[in-house]
Amino acid sequence: MTGSDVRAALAEAGVIPSKRLGQNFLTDPETARWIVDQLEPGPEDFVVEVGPGTGALSEALVGRVGKILLVEFDRRLAEWLKRRFAEEKSVEVVHADGAQYDLRTLFKEQPVKLLGNLPYSAGGAILRNFMQRPSPVVRAVLMMQKEVIDRILAVPRTKNYGVLSLRMQSEWDSASLKTIGPEVFHPRPTIDSTVMLVEPRKGELPVYDARLFDELARRGFAQRRKQLRKAMPPEPAWGEVAAAIGVVETVRAEELSLEQWVALTRLYDLHPLSDLPQRGDELFDVVDDKDEAVRQERREVVHAEDLLHRAIHVFVFNKRGEVFLQKRSRLKDTHPGRWDSSASGHLNAGESYDACAVRELEEEAGQSGEGLELLAKLPPCAATGWEFVQLYRARQDQPLRYPCAEVEAGLWLAPEEVSAWIAQRPQDFATGFLECWKIWNAVR
Repeated sequence: MTGSDVRAALAEAGVIPSKRLGQNFLTDPETARWIVDQLEPGPEDFVVEVGPGTGALSEALVGRVGKILLVEFDRRLAEWLKRRFAEEKSVEVVHADGAQYDLRTLFKEQPVKLLGNLPYSAGGAILRNFMQRPSPVVRAVLMMQKEVIDRILAVPRTKNYGVLSLRMQSEWDSASLKTIGPEVFHPRPTIDSTVMLVEPRKGELPVYDARLFDELARRGFAQRRKQLRKAMPPEPAWGEVAAAIGVVETVRAEELSLEQWVALTRLYDLHPLSDLPQRGDELFDVVDDKDEAVRQERREVVHAEDLLHRAIHVFVFNKRGEVFLQKRSRLKDTHPGRWDSSASGHLNAGESYDACAVRELEEEAGQSGEGLELLAKLPPCAATGWEFVQLYRARQDQPLRYPCAEVEAGLWLAPEEVSAWIAQRPQDFATGFLECWKIWNAVR
């Protein structure tokens, strides 16, 4: 869209650009096409564009991807966009705040790509909503004010380095692609913008609790000129932590690298299973086809030889009727990175199903296990890993807390959304969970 096109669209929509809303509309078609090209759009992609405005980027995207979801905060522009793209079946327009848009419905649409000329007033909040763990986004091309991109890309011991730098760099690889001057916007801003490419982080960091990482970073940078020791928890002792991550005790937050922040987080993570995804020397009861114990064997042997053994799965529901799904850690020996039941695990040798369910609920979800309800028993099969499985239901009675070595992230989802996700992308889930979900749907 040219400048005259944008002004005509704004007049038709009854919109006067608002400084408070950070509305600066792109007016150069060549720049719009270049930005869209950086997204590498393909026919299988589901693209979310936040802040489409008058549709300059949307126009360059239509016909190149499978589905486009336009999320527009300004009600008048949202209505105008609905009229403009009324004949485009691939385009859906929603009137919503990108900073609060519920991403949970997007997981079934993967691969999801994110595009946007983000408003100056809310770009940071939109970024955090879409890029915090877990995110369905596999690639993003975003235009924001240059100073924000500089903060995202900042390195230690610089004034721009802070919480935003750590949040983004811990999860994403970001790169500045081009600086765009004010002349291609209406109205013209007083600052430059930068186009940034964002992809999931390739360099593996040790597993860490993302919520604790964020909390410690916020505490550390709340008073960035003060020594970090004054902002950290009392245990373990700061001297031990500083020595372990290789810094002096008088270090400040801005002096720590990303890797040192992750190491610090791991040291302050007091969950007893924070370093333990599973042990190969665990002993399980090997059972016969009637679920009678016949001998004991090590975990690694049971799995290697497909021996019949026992396990539990628990679905935890909250007051809204949503079920909690966990994303399995990449360190797990089976189904790493797949979505699974709220809690699950093997029975130790001599342990009962009920006792195992209570233990796993506490270890993997931080729940007491009160009111635990047995729903069904599943026979062993290849999908369950040759496990007899007892399936339980529980109500959330404590804040969710899970070990980072076992669980990467979690989501609360309406059962209908889980079923829709499974129908579209069953490969995203552990096969044992899929068997349990079938049974739950039959008995609920």
